[in-house]
Amino acid sequence: MRLLQLLGGLSFFLLSFGMAHGQSPEMEKYRQDPIFLKKTNQAIVLDGNVDEVAWFAGRGAKNFWEYRPSDTMQTAYQTEIYMTFDDQYLYIAAICHAPGNKYVTHSYRRDYQSSGNDHIAFVIDPFNDNTNAFLFGITPYGVTREGLISGGGRDFRRGWDISWDNKWTGVAKIHDKYWTAELAIPFTTLRFSEGSSEWNFNSYRMDTQSSTQSSWNRLPSNQLPLNLGYMSKMIWEEAPKKPGVNMSVIPYISGGALKNHEEGTDRVNNFGFGGDVKIGVSSGLNLDLTVNPDFSQVEVDQQQTNLGRFELFFPERRQFFLENADLFGGFGDSRINPFFSRRIGIKSGESIPIYGGARLSGKLNDNWRIGILNMETASKDDFTDEEIDYEPTYNYTVAALQRKVFAQSNIGLIFVNKQTFEDLDDYTDITKFNRVVGLDYNLASADNRWTGKAFLHRELKEKYSETDKIPFAHGFSLGYRIRTFSSEWEHQWVSEDYSPEVGFVPRNDFYRINPRAEWFYYPANPKIVNLNPGVSARVFWNPEVGKTDHEYQFEFSIAYTNESRLRFAFTNEYTYLFDEFNPTRLGEVYLPAETEYSYSSGSIFYSSDRRKPWQVQGRVEYGQFYNGTKLTLDGTLTFRKQPYVNIAMNYNYNHIVLPAPFVATDLVLFGPRIDLTFTKSLFWTTFIQYNNQIDNVNLNTRLQWRFAPVSDFFLVYTDNYFANNFMIRNRALVAKLTYWLNL
Repeated sequence: MRLLQLLGGLSFFLLSFGMAHGQSPEMEKYRQDPIFLKKTNQAIVLDGNVDEVAWFAGRGAKNFWEYRPSDTMQTAYQTEIYMTFDDQYLYIAAICHAPGNKYVTHSYRRDYQSSGNDHIAFVIDPFNDNTNAFLFGITPYGVTREGLISGGGRDFRRGWDISWDNKWTGVAKIHDKYWTAELAIPFTTLRFSEGSSEWNFNSYRMDTQSSTQSSWNRLPSNQLPLNLGYMSKMIWEEAPKKPGVNMSVIPYISGGALKNHEEGTDRVNNFGFGGDVKIGVSSGLNLDLTVNPDFSQVEVDQQQTNLGRFELFFPERRQFFLENADLFGGFGDSRINPFFSRRIGIKSGESIPIYGGARLSGKLNDNWRIGILNMETASKDDFTDEEIDYEPTYNYTVAALQRKVFAQSNIGLIFVNKQTFEDLDDYTDITKFNRVVGLDYNLASADNRWTGKAFLHRELKEKYSETDKIPFAHGFSLGYRIRTFSSEWEHQWVSEDYSPEVGFVPRNDFYRINPRAEWFYYPANPKIVNLNPGVSARVFWNPEVGKTDHEYQFEFSIAYTNESRLRFAFTNEYTYLFDEFNPTRLGEVYLPAETEYSYSSGSIFYSSDRRKPWQVQGRVEYGQFYNGTKLTLDGTLTFRKQPYVNIAMNYNYNHIVLPAPFVATDLVLFGPRIDLTFTKSLFWTTFIQYNNQIDNVNLNTRLQWRFAPVSDFFLVYTDNYFANNFMIRNRALVAKLTYWLNL
């Protein structure tokens, strides 16, 4: 009852706050005059010349504002954007002025990273909800990327996803002191409300030669560059129509061989086929079907050294789960998430075959979003790895509903169900079902000064013991941000028995508070963007023990005009151990249970100018660690020979000294990632990882040939060795061919 009263009071406060901030006249000063699109019957030739008359029939976008290093003036090197359309495509052209012709691109690889690259991005919000949008980007060398923006683009950790792939075309051409780009985006690629003639739009550009970032709609430097709260309009001469037949079939065939040397088993040859179907149910709603999905082409996870007591997070990389992923995975927060798609088809790091699945997701109208996901995984009889514990055939169902309220806020409901229909009488440790229901409220005021979230989730289990309490999770956050200051209050409460099987909740039975505050100073020094001191606290309590953890931190960072960054931090930590624990995870010596430790450390982080051929990013940390000491060195050293070669050496080294009977331990995780991009359609990536904490060396090399739009041939070779003696553990070679066919 106390929890419900608390949540009710917080929700009432948030709702009242949302109503009070539904409109903001202050935001009008950031808005540009709309773009006007006239329909064309003229054929648009994508050659980078921007010379068709149709480009200039309407009204384009000019007068870009500088975003970095200053946000108070229009940029010196301007950008012009023009648009037109026909029955099949939205066309976008850009003319990007620059002080010279020495542009930076890290490689020819699709889905480039924005930092340190010359590029322009176009952000399109067809539903005018300031919450979800499409991103299309291109560099002066014609390298493209596309992505999905969710959560208003206010949190780059959960709100930007460039893994999404779809069909469109873009070309670029370098001229004397300017470059141009022309894009053709099919209406079948976009989701939009049929009959709507006004969409939200913004554009963001990086120019490395002048060390400036700019945007069409003026954007305060305290906001992230793809924030959807700062957008203007693109107005159509006539509303674009729903495409006649919007259906794509994406079949694949694959074959390969696997040999487990560690187990001494014979080589296993595999052949597979299956595919996906994408059906546009409406202009805003899409149905995705998959049969026997194969994810062998997905890049290997980047390993992490684990010095903590809880599970590490690895992001979803499988394409089927990415579109509208925020609608399913955006509930709760990153550490209290009721649905984590990697729980489907993966167990203990091993792949579990998926028979098939379906997902209906998208917009019902301007205010309502819906998502329904259903997938079926295989039983142990279909496994090729006998090390996986028994796993019956499971059906996974997720249903989500989201309603926009006020300017940019929304309310969401989610239901998650994991269920098997097999007879489990012989397996007392496996349940037939595990379910979660949840309610979230996401707040964003019209001027983006206030953001927040409140959620309450309840787990429903098949079996309860007499001592089980109601399994629930509750969280609340409220943040305030202006140009010179930002602050946030966050608290969370997770019950002892809350552990959703399809979620990511590495820790339970705690109450946590996490207040943070930052200040931003903008000195007159032209080499410095801002000085940024900040303080934060993170404190955990257990209902029976009391305080179990805290982390108090002070940090001071300097952001430079050339995109380099320097940060100093001092941290004090306290840990109470409920159970015995070995921080290195090596050997059989443990810190005893029911002991407490207080320890402090200092760190320095530096990231150099990414425009240079050599770039370094590194952190040095030294200080106390439990009842001993720890020295940490980690970061990345990168060499680029544009646009063909990009080599990054990732390293993480920890020297840990704890009192006897522990011995001094060196944990080493390092390896190069080598990207060779021969053309814009032929890529070769090799990833090597040496990790002595898990006694493994991983080699993953992947050749990708994009022979047609969103159609690929992959050849993937993987080796795993023991780190201590380099004896082989397992080896696999896989080939896969996919083809995107529009019907």
